[in-house]
Amino acid sequence: MRRFGRLLSFLKPYRVTFVVSAVAAFTAAALDGFALALLIPFLRLLFEASPGLPDVPTFAERAIDLMAGGFVATGERATALRNVVVLVLASIAVKNGAVFTAEYLAASIQEKVARDLRTALHAHVHDLGLGYFRSAKTGQLVSRVVADADQATGIVSSALITTLQNTVLAAVYILILFSLSWELSLITLTLAPLIVLVLRPILHGLRTRIRAALDDRGELTAVMSESIEGARQVKAHGAEGYERRRFGDAADRYLSGMLGVRRLAALASPLSETLGAAVILLLLMGSWSANPEGLRPEVFLTFVVISLRLLRPVKFLSQFPALAEHSLAAADRVFEIVNRPPDDVDPPGVRHFPGLRQEIVFEDVWVAYEPGRWVLRGVDLTVSRGEVVAIVGSSGAGKSTLADLLPRFVEPQRGRVSVDGVPVSAYGRRSLRRAMGIVSQHTVIFNDTARANIAYGDDAGASDAAVRAAAQAANAHGFIESLPEGYNTVLGERGMRLSGGERQRIAIARALLRDPPIVILDEATSSLDPESERLVQEAIGRLLANRTVLVIAHRLSTVARADLIVVMDGGRLVERGRHGELIRAGGLYQRFHSLEPTGGSW
Repeated sequence: MRRFGRLLSFLKPYRVTFVVSAVAAFTAAALDGFALALLIPFLRLLFEASPGLPDVPTFAERAIDLMAGGFVATGERATALRNVVVLVLASIAVKNGAVFTAEYLAASIQEKVARDLRTALHAHVHDLGLGYFRSAKTGQLVSRVVADADQATGIVSSALITTLQNTVLAAVYILILFSLSWELSLITLTLAPLIVLVLRPILHGLRTRIRAALDDRGELTAVMSESIEGARQVKAHGAEGYERRRFGDAADRYLSGMLGVRRLAALASPLSETLGAAVILLLLMGSWSANPEGLRPEVFLTFVVISLRLLRPVKFLSQFPALAEHSLAAADRVFEIVNRPPDDVDPPGVRHFPGLRQEIVFEDVWVAYEPGRWVLRGVDLTVSRGEVVAIVGSSGAGKSTLADLLPRFVEPQRGRVSVDGVPVSAYGRRSLRRAMGIVSQHTVIFNDTARANIAYGDDAGASDAAVRAAAQAANAHGFIESLPEGYNTVLGERGMRLSGGERQRIAIARALLRDPPIVILDEATSSLDPESERLVQEAIGRLLANRTVLVIAHRLSTVARADLIVVMDGGRLVERGRHGELIRAGGLYQRFHSLEPTGGSW
């Protein structure tokens, strides 16, 4: 019920539309019952009263006389029959109009609630820290944001309206049945719980199966996403067959899970309908055999028709638990993310970052992504304003984690990071990051224009002149101008239209447009050909001018001119000094230097 209540909260903005849809559904149900009740006067007029049977009007007939007696009882049989037909057709027409209104409004609400839930989930994902994304699978996230959000909202919109409509319809049918023969109706409804008892074991295992099937769907999406993103590696290593098998295995697991779910869900409907029909027809036959004169033919036939019509809403209501399990299982997966406390948002009262005046200080910093597995161990480092500090070391030494502390992508478990004596935790994340330009090895290019990729985020409102100036400083203006539509050319998903060097220069232009006082370069020149590296190095040289810089690099030739070089090993800062000093010291830095060829530097 708690999950259902949370889903209902998304219905609040559309409560007026929901009420209108519910009223339309109630109207449709009432008119459907009224049209069926008109069978009694229709059959009586069509076949005339049967001789020898007591002509005592039932409660339903008295109700019809009260609502439309003047229109039906005209005295002339042909006219009365015509009037009854007109009433039936009018009732059906208005009922179907109400059904359309109810279903369309309910579908509209469902789509809007799904959009709102999807938007809220997407926004919450961006409030989670980068630590979450290190373990989360992209395909699972996409599946939850897109598919699970759709499935979860069905229970609070169209399914809820349909359930209310069928509940009212069943109530109207039962009311009419009791008005025709309360004894027969009472016996029928007394035996109806047999259907529930038969269905209970079928519905019992649905939730676990549904949740497992949804997880399998997420894995299927994840495999597909990975194979598309790694298409170059797949082709380079001839792994097409392996990826087909991997996707086929995931598809088979999803198929198996969904078939199990569908088998149980599909079994509920025919069982309930067969049992219901058997109960009703056997009771009617028994009643008619025991007392053939108990009901007039038109009343008996109407009772049979309405009894059979009762099966449809009862059938839907019997399936509703299965539908609810689908929605609630999907809601579990959605709220599993929403329930994660946001760890990349600021508490009230944080300060605006005023900029760097003197120094950045890392004091006895310890960081672990998993309990007990320290990535940084007691790191102490001071970076003065205007200084270029290079961080070198082997893979896994903790270089990127150290740099991630400054923009608060990572929070230390021990120690602190401060700027001019104030902990960075005292500043709002957005204002702190606004003061930094970050260029990494894995440049992200969005499926948007070259201009939008440079003027991204906070800088989206930058002038065309400013964008062009940043591109020129980054050595990107030339190749952008050569694109089919220049700065308005869409670069494709992940910038597939560009080379690695071109993507890096777009990223540098993005940072230059921001004009940040602090720059973080994380392996920004790796995996480039010599000409691209030269252009990128020139752009980096302009980016670093008169700024405070943290440079992360494997290649020591790119950091030889740094004001300070620190060497990391196993999460600890083991050496520090300038290039020449570290070479003469003969330590780890000198060993790294001896293992690589010399090259250009900024």
